[in-house]
Amino acid sequence: MRIAVLSETDPIETRVAATPETVKKYKGLGAEVAVQSGAGAKAGIPDGEFEAAGATIAHGAADAARDADIVLKVRRPGAGELSGLKRGALVIAIMDPYGNEAALKAMAEAGVAGFAMELMPRITRAQVMDVLSSQANLAGYRAVIDAAEAYGRAFPMMMTAAGTVPAARLFVMGAGVAGLQAIATARRLGAVVTATDVRPAAKEQVESLGAKFIAVEDEEFRQAETAAGYAKEMSKEYLAKQAELVASHIAKQDVVITTALIPGRPAPKLVSAAMVGSMRPGSVIVDLAVERGGNVEPAKPGKTHVTPNGVKIVGHLNMPGRLAASASALYARNLHAFVETLIDKGSKELAVKWDDELVRATCLTRDGAVVNPAFQPKA
Repeated sequence: MRIAVLSETDPIETRVAATPETVKKYKGLGAEVAVQSGAGAKAGIPDGEFEAAGATIAHGAADAARDADIVLKVRRPGAGELSGLKRGALVIAIMDPYGNEAALKAMAEAGVAGFAMELMPRITRAQVMDVLSSQANLAGYRAVIDAAEAYGRAFPMMMTAAGTVPAARLFVMGAGVAGLQAIATARRLGAVVTATDVRPAAKEQVESLGAKFIAVEDEEFRQAETAAGYAKEMSKEYLAKQAELVASHIAKQDVVITTALIPGRPAPKLVSAAMVGSMRPGSVIVDLAVERGGNVEPAKPGKTHVTPNGVKIVGHLNMPGRLAASASALYARNLHAFVETLIDKGSKELAVKWDDELVRATCLTRDGAVVNPAFQPKA
C-alpha cells in the first residue's frame, strides 16, 4: 500500500496534506509514504523532516503519485495532475464540488475515487475528521490578528499618565466556529465585542465568551430554529427590522468581522456599501467569506483596499493558509483519522467499506462516474 502526498499547484495554497507526525502514523498502518519534494516548504516543513519520519522524497508529482493507492492533497487535483494517477486510486482532499461539475467529470473520467473532506457528516465519530471546523477555527483567530494589524490603534483600553486609550469596539457577524473563535480572540486582546447570528441558540454561546448578543429578539426570533438546530427562514418584516438594527450598530464599530457561509451557495450579503459608508475613517472590516463572493458588498477577493470614506476592507484569500504550519497540522490529522478507517489493521491493506456512512457522504467519484447523489449531472 502506497500513500502519496502531493504539492499544491494553486499559488495561494500554503498548506500541506501531511506532516512528519502523520507520516509516522501512516507507516504504522503499513503504508509506504512518498512526499513530493517541496510539498511542505510553505508550511515550514523541509523535505528532511519528512524523510526522517520515514517518507521517501519524490522529485515530481508523477514520481510521487506513481502506483499510489491513496493520494492526499489540500485542494482538488487539477487536470494536469489527474493524468499521473492510477485508475482506482483514492484521492482525498478539500474538493470544492459545488458548481464545479466539469472538474468532477474529469476526476470520474480519470477513474479515481475522489473524496471531499468538507462533506464529512457532523456526527460524533467524525468530529476528529471535521476539516471545516479545524480550518474555520484558525480562520476566525487570524481574522482578528489581521484586523488588529490593519486597525492602527490598540485593542484594549489603556490608562496612562498621558490619558486613556479607549478599547476598540468589534462586531462579529455569524457565531459559527470561525465567529466564536474571533469573539474569543478579540476578547483576549481587550476589545469590547458584540456579535449577531440568525440562530437563537447562538446567543448563549456568544454571551458565554463575554460578548454582547445583538438581534431583534421578538417572538419570531425565539422560534427561528428547527428541532435539528438549523435556522428557519425569517419573514421579510423580521429581516428588515434586523437589518435596521445591524446598520445602526455597525456605524458605531471600529472593527467588523463577517463569517457567514452557506455550502453550495454564494455568501449572503450582510454589509452594504451604505453601511460601510456610515463607519468612521480608520475602521476595519475583515470579510472571511470573500472567496464565495463576500459578505461585504465592496469587498475585493485577495485585496485589502481603503474606501473613499477611509474604511479599510480586508479580503484575504485562504485565511487558514495564513497560519500554514498550524492549519497543516490540524488538516493532516483530520486526513489521517479518515484514512485510518479505510485500512484493515490486520492485513495492513486498503479495505474501503463502501457502505460506511462516512464513505457514502464524502465519496464523489468512483468507477468512472460521479456517484454522490448531490452532484450527479442533471438529466
